[in-house]
Amino acid sequence: MTGNGNGSGDGEGEGRKLRLREVQAEAVSPGAAWTSDQEPQPLYQTIKRFVTDHIESGEWKPGHRIPSEAQIVKILGVSRMTVNRAIRELSAEGRVTRIQGVGTFVAQPRPRSTLLDIRSIRDEITDRGGEHSCRVVVQEMETASVPVSRALAIASSVPVQHVVLLHLEDGRPVQVEDRYVNPVVAPHFLDQDFTRTTPSDYLLNLLPVTEIEHNIESRLPDARECELLAIGAGTPVLELRRRSWSGRAVVTRVRLVGPGSVFSVGGRFRVGDVAPA
Repeated sequence: MTGNGNGSGDGEGEGRKLRLREVQAEAVSPGAAWTSDQEPQPLYQTIKRFVTDHIESGEWKPGHRIPSEAQIVKILGVSRMTVNRAIRELSAEGRVTRIQGVGTFVAQPRPRSTLLDIRSIRDEITDRGGEHSCRVVVQEMETASVPVSRALAIASSVPVQHVVLLHLEDGRPVQVEDRYVNPVVAPHFLDQDFTRTTPSDYLLNLLPVTEIEHNIESRLPDARECELLAIGAGTPVLELRRRSWSGRAVVTRVRLVGPGSVFSVGGRFRVGDVAPA
């Protein structure tokens, strides 16, 4: 009886080793048999490959609940700590989503294009049947303040590109644009003639937008805004603050300010591209 029990346990252990070796064989060379003279990847990488292979093959689709850590331990015969590391790394890479007390799921694919349709104010005015013009108030390189350096994710006191523009519709002021641009990613920004093109047009043609952060608020204008927009101190304005990324680099931080009676903000979103919150 004792011999049979040990034999059963040994058989189960050998089965786990065989399954692990099959996965390792794919990690070393897909489609090739694993042999002892080949060096397999670290176990946690092998487990990651086990998961990603199921995802990339389509067997595990977005939203699919993958086996639990305990189940993967049983399938591959590895330690819980090794499985945990593999799943943590896959979560950090955006391949899976972990929900405490519920399980781990294949992550929704990340959108490949910007969700917000950023439009140039020139196009917006033209679409309304108006004529756009622009007056350059500031166009210079200057030392970044602490708030600006933080917004652009660059070292403090680094020179940055700064423009302040007044946009007009049929000769009437409608928007003040106060923009800082990272010189590393758009080094020739200040060389542009912004009476002929807009910063949005130039930057969108130069770099793909991969991420946007924006905030909108209604407030009263400061003295400079009153002067530029030709409005009274009691006239509410709408302010849009936006940061835009291209890859990992922050490209620009901009404040767009206009009278609430003529300035509106809108965006177009493709719902199918938005992963569930």
